[in-house]
Amino acid sequence: MLIEIPQVLSAEEVATVRRMIEVAAVVDGRVTAGDQAARAKHNLQLPEGSAAAREAGDIILRALGRNALFNSAALPLRVLPPLFNRYDVGMRFDTHVDGAVRAVPNVGIRMRADLSSTLFLTDPEAYDGGELVVEDSYGVHVVKLPAGHMALYPAGSLHRVNEITRGTRWASFFWTQSMIKDEGLRTLLYDLDRAIIEVRTSLEGDTQGTLALTGVYHNLLRREAEL
Repeated sequence: MLIEIPQVLSAEEVATVRRMIEVAAVVDGRVTAGDQAARAKHNLQLPEGSAAAREAGDIILRALGRNALFNSAALPLRVLPPLFNRYDVGMRFDTHVDGAVRAVPNVGIRMRADLSSTLFLTDPEAYDGGELVVEDSYGVHVVKLPAGHMALYPAGSLHRVNEITRGTRWASFFWTQSMIKDEGLRTLLYDLDRAIIEVRTSLEGDTQGTLALTGVYHNLLRREAEL
């Protein structure tokens, strides 16, 4: 399931993050890629753990914490500190699958990468190419979102970034371990949560039915969550 999450960052937050990362040093993007992905990856990125990446990443993590749609869809247990990449003309990331397990920097633990996120930091009018292309059981999805908007998709899906033919594309990328390991159950919980919200909004309050459905949602989550 691919979900587009609008306005994760405000325009002011996008501008702040861009000021931080555009003046920072960048390295070859292959430094954080596994063996297979390294052969496919042709971009630049901020060094993992650099001061600019930490400060800009903190802005993103705070924004994710207050974003209801992200929390409903991901049911996050852990979020890896955001990384930042840059694609200039001729750069691309060929089709690949993200690694299943990631090390959490400076913590000494590892986490399962259930979900991948691409947070766009450049408006689409500023560059040509650079689309995120995700392949799943529902088909091929081509995504190119406004700055501050984010795509959330299963880390195990095949995906790529098309070659840039004009301009520069900045983005943040990171992984989430969900409390719900099973993707199918996670999707069902997301659908149930959004349906409850829609019904409550249309009724302008709760009924016995919405209270019962809310109980079902939380009891399913209580039964299946891994903490």
